[in-house]
Amino acid sequence: MKRILLIEDDPEIAHLLQLELGEAGYLVDWASGGMSGLVRLRETVPDLVILDLGLPDLDGGEVARRIRSGYEVPIIVLTAADAVERKVSLLSDGADDYIVKPFHPAELLARIQVQLRHREGGEQVVVGSLEVHLAKRQVLYEGQELRLSPKEFELLSLLVSRAGKVFSRTEIEEHLWGRQLERDSNVVDVHIANLRSKLREAGAYGYLRTVRGVGYALRQREAE
Repeated sequence: MKRILLIEDDPEIAHLLQLELGEAGYLVDWASGGMSGLVRLRETVPDLVILDLGLPDLDGGEVARRIRSGYEVPIIVLTAADAVERKVSLLSDGADDYIVKPFHPAELLARIQVQLRHREGGEQVVVGSLEVHLAKRQVLYEGQELRLSPKEFELLSLLVSRAGKVFSRTEIEEHLWGRQLERDSNVVDVHIANLRSKLREAGAYGYLRTVRGVGYALRQREAE
């Protein structure tokens, strides 16, 4: 049974989600504030966190940053904000996905399934000197471990799954978030830039290939 930590200050919403998620087979722990949520996180080590943005003690973005600094658990943010800039900021803070209130519980369940599915898998993929261990969620380049965010790891896992194939922006969005993002969203570009930067820092130059107007690919071998 997968364990979910719900950080939500509205008891009515929390009770409803506890019922819906419980009926779906999840074990749900509830915290009504950011600080108590961080404490519960350390105590329970959940498989996924559902985080309300408007908490009474800590901003949801700050809670997401604190979680991400020490844990790789997926974070889905509940937010009333519908501005593209705020959504991009949430993802930069460490959230893996967001859902805008009001929402149907079935939509949240679908988002949860997408995030948990990304954590499954057991094979190891090797491209040149780059090793991606899917089950351990570990990336090595010439034996050196790369510290990637959960979304950066999922992006690299997608690209390495079919090295040489050019993945469109839509394919990447569907894989990472289970849906297409807004037309003017630059979230994919941000994650690509961050991943390319971390690969370069490790000495892994030329692996990521940008095909202008088409998408992104991982070269089948490191560029000379």
